[in-house]
Amino acid sequence: MAHTFEELVQKQRAADEAHVRVLHLRDTYGAPTVTPWSETQTDTYETAWRAWRDLARDVQAAVTDYAKEQGKPRNDVEADVKREAKSPEPTDEPPPGS
Repeated sequence: MAHTFEELVQKQRAADEAHVRVLHLRDTYGAPTVTPWSETQTDTYETAWRAWRDLARDVQAAVTDYAKEQGKPRNDVEADVKREAKSPEPTDEPPPGS
């Protein structure tokens, strides 16, 4: 499946957001070995973790395909995607004070 660079960036942002959710849950619930989690907490965490894992896997596969299609080194494409995903998303709104 052909992807554009912007699609890769959006996929990476989705995976990053899912990872932040996992980290937030882990911080909120604490270590399960110290304070046992409820069944609901365990299910919530596992669902969030699976979502992150699946999104990250999809990004990796898409980056690999894109790199092959473009004839570029995979590591370079991955680094470019991650760098762009960390930059603020452009908006259609003018900057404040304009």
